[in-house]
Amino acid sequence: MTMKKLFGAATLAMAGGLASGGAHAAPVSVVTSFSILGDLVSQVGGDHVTVHALVGADQDAHVFQPRPSDAAQVSRAQLVVVNGLGFEGWMTRLVESSNYRGPVRVASEGMAHPLGMKDGDPDHDHDHDHGQEGSAGKGSEGAAPTDPHAWQNPLNVVSYVRNIAQALTEVDPDNAGDYRQRAEAYVLRLQELDQWVAQQMEAVPEGRRTVITSHEAMGYFGERYGVRFLAPQGVSTSSEPGAREVARLVRQVRDENVTALFLESITNAALLQQIAAEARVTVGGRLYSDALSGPQGPAPDYLSMMRHNVTNLKAAMQAVE
Repeated sequence: MTMKKLFGAATLAMAGGLASGGAHAAPVSVVTSFSILGDLVSQVGGDHVTVHALVGADQDAHVFQPRPSDAAQVSRAQLVVVNGLGFEGWMTRLVESSNYRGPVRVASEGMAHPLGMKDGDPDHDHDHDHGQEGSAGKGSEGAAPTDPHAWQNPLNVVSYVRNIAQALTEVDPDNAGDYRQRAEAYVLRLQELDQWVAQQMEAVPEGRRTVITSHEAMGYFGERYGVRFLAPQGVSTSSEPGAREVARLVRQVRDENVTALFLESITNAALLQQIAAEARVTVGGRLYSDALSGPQGPAPDYLSMMRHNVTNLKAAMQAVE
């Protein structure tokens, strides 16, 4: 069953446990594919929803394998929200195995100008289901797959938020006014965030706006704010680079005049310092690309995540070598 068919058939099942009417109706149970979507649903839904993210805070969507408990969680939901754009190829199978028959809303639906992944990136580790209808994972034959990380541009998240508000309204029309009001208030915050990020990046000389990241997750950010991100081959979230990969990375950093280094996949601090020293670049710390931090971390919600990333990026790109 494709994502499109799941969503089309889903609207018939809104009665599955949702009390229509009544000031004290139980919150709508929503399952999202990963933590960033979970936060966006919470921002729009407020007290009217309970949210469970399948891939939670500080968890890696690259290596996620659904468990029987995840299927059970989906089966009890009244709404499922996914990113689309080929991000969660495991979701169709999970929904089918759970016997869920409710709505599946693709948050990125209708988003303007999705980006393609860079050619020749075999190490991008998301379980993209490029044949998944509704996810836009791959275009015409031979075309590069779509970059699913659209949330790295806050203006794309405007579309996400409005899609989420519409989906919540469809399953809980009694609270439609609240969903619309909360969504539009959050849209204003996203627009303010976009302006702030643009100002921060404009303060960095154009020649220094080049960054190495561990995998290709920042393309939408780079396109919006004029930052060039390089994702070296052989580096992924599921493995650390060997000696050959390290040497290739150092050469690339020098050849491309990279000014900042962010490698989430390297847990060996000594190795990270070796790369930084040999390539003569600044270690910029950790970027949150595909997941939020826990509540005590620096990125417990989407707005905080973006501000944390921008602050670190700016500092690293402006650092004196």
